[in-house]
Amino acid sequence: MKLRKLLLYLLPVVASFTAAAGDSIPERNVVPDGKYIFVPDSLQDDVIRLLDGHSKVVDDLNRLDPDEMTVHRGDTVPMVLRSINLGRYDRGLSNFLYIPKGVWAIGLTASYGEIGTSDLEVMGLLTDIDIRAHMFSIKPYLQYFIRNNMAVGLKFGYYNARGNVDSFSADFEGIGFDLSDIMYRSESYSAAFTFSQYIGLSRRGRFGVFNEVELSFQSGNSEFRRPLNGEPAVTHTTSMETQLNFSPGIQVFIMKNVAFHVSFGVFGFYFKNEKQRENDEPAGNRFSSGANFRFNIFNINFGIAVNL
Repeated sequence: MKLRKLLLYLLPVVASFTAAAGDSIPERNVVPDGKYIFVPDSLQDDVIRLLDGHSKVVDDLNRLDPDEMTVHRGDTVPMVLRSINLGRYDRGLSNFLYIPKGVWAIGLTASYGEIGTSDLEVMGLLTDIDIRAHMFSIKPYLQYFIRNNMAVGLKFGYYNARGNVDSFSADFEGIGFDLSDIMYRSESYSAAFTFSQYIGLSRRGRFGVFNEVELSFQSGNSEFRRPLNGEPAVTHTTSMETQLNFSPGIQVFIMKNVAFHVSFGVFGFYFKNEKQRENDEPAGNRFSSGANFRFNIFNINFGIAVNL
């Protein structure tokens, strides 16, 4: 009904301009008869959208239209994606289209952490604490969206960490010890298969949340130097590790095809095999496995992605 009224308002204007189209120079400024409405510049796109046949000018997020469609690269795709019901009850969960099927994405994630103390004292028990440590990782990746809001991909990574204990003293009621000249270094390379599922938070498609499942294979080495009985000792470790990680995050499009995202590693399983050599002599092997369920400040990843 509102659409019909708006068309009735606009028809006299269109008719008047059509009638005057044959006169190159009008004799006088004649205002056609009829009713007029004022459309501010901020609503111009919405009015054009309404005249093109869309039924909604202002989006009502509280009333979803499950049949709402949009156009992407010339194809009509659904705007609202219903979630698959895996249980006995249909909970009516749905999300908005965020990244359509057939899109390629290339991106890069990185993380960095650093800690340092100098002559720190804690309650008189720990004194002369001089510790320095840092870590960083970089992971380029490639994704392909096999379905709307659903992607598979490959990710490669490099990790480096280093820590030094220049001095550390402890005294507990006459029982104490001193540490100094301790160094630890670690680096590794990894490759991973990823599966990501996104949830759009609005029709505009600017904000979204996601969860990434990552199956990674990692190879690395580490070195631990410390004084032992007055002599320097070096323990060298090589490792092979397989991990299954779950990393939720949030993403926002800062440009039409460029997005910024933050993810957090909060849960995962790992299987690790290590071989150690001490002062270039074989020292032993170790196999370990386990599960991690915790928030790690050193596993906050910032990244940027370009959709093609």
